[in-house]
Amino acid sequence: MAISYPLSLPTSIGIAQIDLMAVNSVAVSRSPFTFSTQVHAYAGQSWQADVTLPSIRRDLAEEWIAWLISLKGQLGTFYLGDPNAVTPRGSARNADTILVNGAVSSGNTIDIDSAPASQTGYLKAGDYMHIGTGSSRQLFKVLTDTDTDVSGEATVDVWPDVRTSIANAAAVTVENTKGVFRLTGNEQSFSINEASFYGISFGAVEVV
Repeated sequence: MAISYPLSLPTSIGIAQIDLMAVNSVAVSRSPFTFSTQVHAYAGQSWQADVTLPSIRRDLAEEWIAWLISLKGQLGTFYLGDPNAVTPRGSARNADTILVNGAVSSGNTIDIDSAPASQTGYLKAGDYMHIGTGSSRQLFKVLTDTDTDVSGEATVDVWPDVRTSIANAAAVTVENTKGVFRLTGNEQSFSINEASFYGISFGAVEVV
């Protein structure tokens, strides 16, 4: 069977630790004479991650090893998200069938509708949502508590900025959210110790 990207993570064993990083491209220039500072924010914003699996036996490790090698270095892509944030802290759920309210192609806010009306804390600061399918999917972090109005509409402050066009009425996913990533290098390695346990870790960067 042909391999089709993005891939989902293997399920033989869960992640022991993941370090998620929100990276911004910001230039800072500071005068050595007056100490005055100039700051310029560029468009670059992306997620990065370092993933570590627990020490595992071969029967659990081989699915992960094959998955890593099948990515063929930085060629292939895969879905990755915060494994501790399967559901939002707010009351929003996928069953609400949340939609984007008006097409958007840039900026750091997304209007939504079709949500339950007059919900306080519908999305909480720190919740995630993703929009799009396949390689066009983008993972967003909610930056402020968000309430819905009497029509079930709201404006959500997000990071990173919207970087690809999102159509009006596009579906918004708030549970089990994931972005699209690729490996940070073209070498995939794994270790085997004297007790025949395998060690696997890898770095990832969001596809931009």
